[in-house]
Amino acid sequence: MLPLFRLDIQPLEFNGRSVFIYVPNKASVKDWYLSQKGTDGANADPYWAKLWPAAIGLSQFLVTNLSLIQQKTVLELAGGLGLPSLVAAPYAKEVLCSDYMPAAIEVVRRSMLLNGYENVTAKVLNWNDLPPDTHADVLLLSDINYDPQVFGSLYQVLHSFLEKGTTVLLSTPQRLVAKDFIGPLLRYCIQQEEREIHWEGEQAFVSLFVLKKNRG
Repeated sequence: MLPLFRLDIQPLEFNGRSVFIYVPNKASVKDWYLSQKGTDGANADPYWAKLWPAAIGLSQFLVTNLSLIQQKTVLELAGGLGLPSLVAAPYAKEVLCSDYMPAAIEVVRRSMLLNGYENVTAKVLNWNDLPPDTHADVLLLSDINYDPQVFGSLYQVLHSFLEKGTTVLLSTPQRLVAKDFIGPLLRYCIQQEEREIHWEGEQAFVSLFVLKKNRG
């Protein structure tokens, strides 16, 4: 069930194509979470409930590298509001956007309907408990490497997909902890790009990596 806060429609454009995404209203999100957690502000700004520069950067990257997703099956893990999934939808064969938060998935489903996409589904998934048969041609991940405590389990997920032949598209802001995470993955990197993102009056630098296991 979606928490009782207002959703605003955010129009965005990527390579001449418009996408409309529901974004929880900041003030109502803060009020709702404060009412649940008291007055200390805990969880007043949940990560899933906003658009992040890394998701915008990944979306920009997708539309300038369409060969990576055209007619492919695409999976986004920890998708939050699911912007990259929505941007990929017009080009991919099918897209599954997932997150472990049911409220996030409900918002993504509403965005899917808003855009009229029929090849996108949204599902509650936790990357620590993925079904063994989970597979995709392309895996999308944006701004997931911010907590060193989960790096171990995240590496396991990435290696599992790479072993299956999946192409991993990883977008991360240029923060120190992100750099530490990326290092061990560079041996899989077949393409890298840096983007400068301007969003909500702020500037952020985002690194994008295409990871693929060499079958040679």
